[in-house]
Amino acid sequence: MTTAPTGVRPEPASFRDPANRVFHVGDEVLRGLDAQAAEHWRTLAASPFFPTLVADGKVCATEDAPPTLVPAAAGKPWAAVLRHERIPFVSHPYEWSFGMLRDAALLHLEILRTALAGGFTTKDGSAYNLQWRGAKPVFIDIGSFEPVRDGEPWAGYRQFCQTALYPLLLTAHLGVDFQPWLRAQVDGISADQIRPLFGGTRRLRPGVLTHVHLHGAMQQRNAAASTSDVRAQLRAAGYSRELQTATVRGIEKLVRRLEHRPSGSHWADYRSTCGYSAPDRVAKEQFVVAAVAANRPRLVLDLGANDGRYARLAAGHADYVVAVEQDPAVVDELYRALRSEGQRRILPLVVDLADPSPGGGWRGVERAGFAERASAGVVLALALVHHLAIGRNVPLPEVVDWLAGLTAPGGTVVVEFVHPEDPMAQRLLANKPDGLFPDYRRDTFERLLEARGRITERLELPSGTRTLYRTVMGG
Repeated sequence: MTTAPTGVRPEPASFRDPANRVFHVGDEVLRGLDAQAAEHWRTLAASPFFPTLVADGKVCATEDAPPTLVPAAAGKPWAAVLRHERIPFVSHPYEWSFGMLRDAALLHLEILRTALAGGFTTKDGSAYNLQWRGAKPVFIDIGSFEPVRDGEPWAGYRQFCQTALYPLLLTAHLGVDFQPWLRAQVDGISADQIRPLFGGTRRLRPGVLTHVHLHGAMQQRNAAASTSDVRAQLRAAGYSRELQTATVRGIEKLVRRLEHRPSGSHWADYRSTCGYSAPDRVAKEQFVVAAVAANRPRLVLDLGANDGRYARLAAGHADYVVAVEQDPAVVDELYRALRSEGQRRILPLVVDLADPSPGGGWRGVERAGFAERASAGVVLALALVHHLAIGRNVPLPEVVDWLAGLTAPGGTVVVEFVHPEDPMAQRLLANKPDGLFPDYRRDTFERLLEARGRITERLELPSGTRTLYRTVMGG
């Protein structure tokens, strides 16, 4: 039996393709390749198109590494091992806004089209094969590249439809947020599930007839046929690489045309209506900047980021910031703004903090939950606690425990407590039965913070109804 190198952690999401497997060794991300995958990699690395994609930041940086760094598979050593750049924070497509999913899909299609011209294809089409450097998508599944075989369709088409195209159609054509649908099933939305929503004249909306109804009909017609039979039929019908490239270009054109710009939501103008005075804003910004600058953290979580004001301030003193907001429309506006700024250090995500992303997929660990991915040097919880404790009925001790759990050992939580007499707290309390929150008090909150850490600084904002705390957790 081969002994695995010390500290090697197999990536739970990397098991479906036996030809390659991803491992974590400390901060390194490594991929083991079997003999055929190693041969494909050598050809890929020597091609003209692949280094250009890497240099342009469209594909994650990859290099050869010593094969002894990762354990053997079933007692058989890997033929080659690759070292990938580490993505600052792994996210899932159901945490992306519409614009994010569309841009990720367009990048995937661009990479596929470029690969086809260079004699390669991607055998997977999953949106999970893309991640983010701030507001810029990047393709990470190097093991998906393989030489193209003339006369064969894109093997990843069904995955692409289920995890990217169908969610985009759902939101663009029907105004339905795709995030809950993608979160419910790791394999995405099937044609059978989405087809009933596009009956009647909805069948005529762009992309629906071809990629939903006809695709679904073809799947049903060929249900009893083997993959090799279908490929043989396509080759006999004259299906070529040129036709495949034309198909990809057609899907690109469709995806580029899809748009969704919802009308304003409650959260869209929250920052302008939440009752802060100018002195409050200045004091709060100075407090946040000082707290982040004192730590120079690798990762900051901005929980309830809204328009990203504090995420931008934090990004000036941290390696990376994940800006979390529950409203997809607000996140999409923030994403578009960050993209136009060329921001590479702030990642906006759609997450309901009272119902954050759980673990999913095989055994519930294939896609890690939000809490399992979050271990931040600084957690910003600004104007958030009252929404959880009063708006969502989460007990204060639970809120504090949750904040501590998102923080790296010795990390800092910067949290704002909105007093019960504050207008925003009063607005939330007006919709609740009298006396429901007797423990929602400043002194109770401070005791809870001190039980989990050490309050190193507190600041009462000039308005007198909000207090900021800097707390070192576990200190």
